[in-house]
Amino acid sequence: MDVQLQGCVAAPYRRRRPADTLLYRVVQNHLETFLSRGRDAWWETQVPPHAERELRRFLECGILAHGFARARCDACGHDVLIAFSCKGRGVCPSCNTRRMAETAAHLADHVLPRVPVRQWVLSVPKRLRYHLQHDREALNSALRIFLDAIERHLCGSLGASTQARTGAVAFIHRFGSALNEHTHFHVVVIDGVFEPDPERGVRFIAAEAIDADAVRVVQTQVRRRILRAFVRRGRIDTQTRKEMEAWDHGGGFSLDASVRIEADDRKGLERLLRYCARPPFAADRLEELDPQWLIYRLPKPGPDGRTQIILTPLELIGRIAALVPPPRQHRHRYYGVLAPNSPLRPAVTALAPEAVVPAPTSHRAVKTAAEDLPTTLWRSPARYLWVMLLARIYEAFPLTCPQCGAEMRILAFITEAVDVRAILEHIGEPATPPRIAQARGPPEWYEDATEHAIAAEAGSAGDPYAQPAPECEYDQRVSW
Repeated sequence: MDVQLQGCVAAPYRRRRPADTLLYRVVQNHLETFLSRGRDAWWETQVPPHAERELRRFLECGILAHGFARARCDACGHDVLIAFSCKGRGVCPSCNTRRMAETAAHLADHVLPRVPVRQWVLSVPKRLRYHLQHDREALNSALRIFLDAIERHLCGSLGASTQARTGAVAFIHRFGSALNEHTHFHVVVIDGVFEPDPERGVRFIAAEAIDADAVRVVQTQVRRRILRAFVRRGRIDTQTRKEMEAWDHGGGFSLDASVRIEADDRKGLERLLRYCARPPFAADRLEELDPQWLIYRLPKPGPDGRTQIILTPLELIGRIAALVPPPRQHRHRYYGVLAPNSPLRPAVTALAPEAVVPAPTSHRAVKTAAEDLPTTLWRSPARYLWVMLLARIYEAFPLTCPQCGAEMRILAFITEAVDVRAILEHIGEPATPPRIAQARGPPEWYEDATEHAIAAEAGSAGDPYAQPAPECEYDQRVSW
């Protein structure tokens, strides 16, 4: 596997130190307090088991005391230790970034053919987002309706035959830019349709430019069908459906299809795929105001003009835990000719270009890492070597000796606690993992706020003329 990256330079590997980051310190100091509060019967929000598991695994990611791989330079004998990762899905910024880059690389190299693609983004009203967030059947139904409406539009606008199908990769986003729960869909759709061809296997028919009127037609169809599907499933009643269909400005449904990637822009396609597969938050936007308050800077101003949100450490952990994706659920799905059971999938994916990564003449780090693998080991195309991903993302080979610049190779994986401690003590690294703070009682500011809330609640309950709070608000003009 002789691969290379154009313009790549030999750069020494610098081990990341997660214990020095702000996010790690916040979780380290407040995780047990957050979990103990969630176990209390009086607290309204319980911590899901999968979220607790991801938070605990994050505290072990990148820590040498939990095991590591040993890389050695045969030229000068220099050793480098590489800590194991947690391979989490929602908390660890490093593992989230790797998963994002690996997903985008696989789709660009092995799945999506060299044809134009378009991104379709659908957001539903707040009245329906709760069902998408907690009801898997409602989520699947809404996504199928959305993809089917796009395919019908493409086939109808091109006058294609009944055998014509498009292809798409749908990404399910359960988060918004402000660390909030916001389920919506980002779908990368092949901008055209494929028809069976006796000679070439498939024939591609490119779609024409789409205008605002066409997007509005698709949005209207998706809106009507989703509302009726929710009525059939008993999620909303008929009167609510009629009221939502009468709302202005799309009735809370938002559809965008303005982003289009040309066939020869593979770098642009990979950037788009990374955007669609991005993690729910960015650790570099987090800042510490003081030990009790944190600032999370938003990527763009919100509807109220805010550019940042101020959170306590417990609120930050609570928001991150709520955004951890449920286990055994795919974060992206294939549709149409890209679906696993589609008879046209082999012919369509064969049109995807191979990875272009030529090696510099003086460095063979990626090739060496590939040669170290057992010859009988089969690797899925969706799984990329660690060294190849780092070379692809940072345009530098990580297995390069910082002393002499020669190639390094992986010697062993150290997992036994006795060996780990002996090696770390010998080189002067911490032999024990960072200490996790025990659960603590609420600080004074929290007690004061609780007392004020209890007093206000008691005062309103004792006032016979106090206006009761509404059970639920459906008006889209109200910010929930």
